[in-house]
Amino acid sequence: MSSGTPRRADALRNRRLALDAATALLAEPGTPLTVETIAKRAGLGAATVVRTFGGKDALLDAAVSGLLAPVVQRARDLLAETAPGQALDLFLRELIGFQSAHHSAGGQLGGLNMPATTALRGDLARVLEEMVEAAQRDGTVRTDLDPAVATSLIGRTALAVARVQPPSRELVDAYLSVLLRGLRPPA
Repeated sequence: MSSGTPRRADALRNRRLALDAATALLAEPGTPLTVETIAKRAGLGAATVVRTFGGKDALLDAAVSGLLAPVVQRARDLLAETAPGQALDLFLRELIGFQSAHHSAGGQLGGLNMPATTALRGDLARVLEEMVEAAQRDGTVRTDLDPAVATSLIGRTALAVARVQPPSRELVDAYLSVLLRGLRPPA
């Protein structure tokens, strides 16, 4: 075995440990997302974390995009497999749940260079807009709203509801009821 193999295995292990630690910390309200905090949680030195990822931005980009990618895929799957109006309803419930679980980290992510996360947020907006357009075509969402405006309204309001702490199932249900009724075509 070459001397490079163990180092490569160690590098992969360190990457996984740091990524797992960062991902876990994203769901812990009030925990600072610093290289030092992540390194401590991972059982690694801060220099090892920086060397492994190249810096905090790249590490948090990998962690957040790892969380967001399945959400985007779920939206795509619902759109492909479910009636558009039902897909929108189901996805909004899941999106609010996801946002509630990770809302506290949002304030610490501003200003970071996170290209993978930015791309996935764009993908999420596009698939949500596709859901709205499909629901408009099948008559379950009003057509007098521009899909981009409806998507922005949905996203921003869902985020506001998700930030309510502690999470409230009653508030989520009320939000979805009012929003979805408002999106339906007038009788």
